Amino acid sequence: MTRFFESIRRIGYRRGPGRLVGGICAGLAAQAGISVALVRVLTLVAFLLPGVGLLAYLIAWLLTPWQNGSIPLERFLDRRGGTSTV
Repeated sequence: MTRFFESIRRIGYRRGPGRLVGGICAGLAAQAGISVALVRVLTLVAFLLPGVGLLAYLIAWLLTPWQNGSIPLERFLDRRGGTSTV
């Protein structure tokens, strides 16, 4: 699992520092070089699709690194003894 999380970090995508909820939209906007408001509107539209928007946002929230590089799912698994960090 450690290699999986390291590969996520190598992508270079991070949650945006100007976060509203989880920083996912701000991070996507910064990576794509577009307005964060546009990304937030598109995310809200995606939530109107049955299950798709919420599921995609939840997965992104679990796997997107914070600015310091920590990943919520990895931290959760470490606390439960599921992975080891080297």
